[in-house]
Parts: sequence; structure tokens; C-alpha cells
Amino acid sequence: MIGGEWRRRILRFPDSPALRPTPERVRETLFNWLGQDLTDLSCLDLFAGSGALGFEAASRGATRVVMVDHSPKAVAAIANNVKILAAGQRLKIVRSDALRFLASVNSRFDVLFLDPPFHDGWMDRLAPIVPGVLAADGIIYAEAETLLEGLGDWRTLRHGRAGQVFYHLMRRGEADGTE
Repeated sequence: MIGGEWRRRILRFPDSPALRPTPERVRETLFNWLGQDLTDLSCLDLFAGSGALGFEAASRGATRVVMVDHSPKAVAAIANNVKILAAGQRLKIVRSDALRFLASVNSRFDVLFLDPPFHDGWMDRLAPIVPGVLAADGIIYAEAETLLEGLGDWRTLRHGRAGQVFYHLMRRGEADGTE
């Protein structure tokens, strides 16, 4: 962890070629963009993997963080980290396919973290569904293999690149800058 309540705590997760934990410097940039205090916000980490983004949000005061992944190994590692951190009620772990989860959820989130597998067309599949799960003033953080102008009604406000990964901060409406 890089900040908040669990700063300097180490997360453990399985070694897997499919797992791309968001690098520390990218997480630092993201939480500088979002602000360090996420008190009273509800966050969805849709392709949780290591859970790094969801744990960072909870560490910074997010009231509710739902972490969704389809991998049994990833879900087990996230659950183990929840126990180690004594994270309790703020974190909910769901083992599910992303589309199936989104079709079943009946609440809205303030922040949506998207780091899906690359080259599988996930952003196009998610675009029509996002409005049903994200608050009107909600924020999307997305990692992708290419630079994204936006996702549905959400437009990229800031973006960066770390190696082969492009990362984006999006809000509903017009784009007004980059970083």
C-alpha cells in the first residue's frame, strides 16, 4: 500500500502471468488525481486481480469497496489480505464474471476501477452497462492497451502511460485536459 490507513503494508497475491498489479507509481498518480480522502465513497474494482486498487481506496476511507474477479486464486488471495488487514465490513469480495456481476448489481458506485484483460474487447462490452452501475457524477479509472478517448458518456480527463499500459481518469461529459 502506498497511502492511507494501511500505508506501507504489503499485499500478497499469487504469481500469475495473467495478473498485472497496478504499479505503485501509477497508483500514486491515480490517488493524487482522485484525492487522498475517499471518505463516504463507494468503489467497484471490477477486475480486481491483486485487489491493489480496491485496497488503496479502502485504505483512504472509502465506505464500501466491492472487489470482483472470476479467478479462484485471485479471490482467495484477496480474502487472505482482507483478513491480514482486518478490513472487515468495508470490503466485499465477489467471485464472478464481470458482465454477470454488472447484470446482477442493484446499487450505484462513485468510483469504478477497470483493469480488464487486454485485447479481449472488454471496454466495448462494458460501455453500455456502465451507466447502470455508476453514479451520474461517478469517476472511472481504466487501464488499457491503447489510449482511450472515453467509455460511453465518460470522457478521459487525464491519462498517462507506464510501459505497455495506458491509464485514464474519466468523468461524464467533455474532456478538458490530459496529464
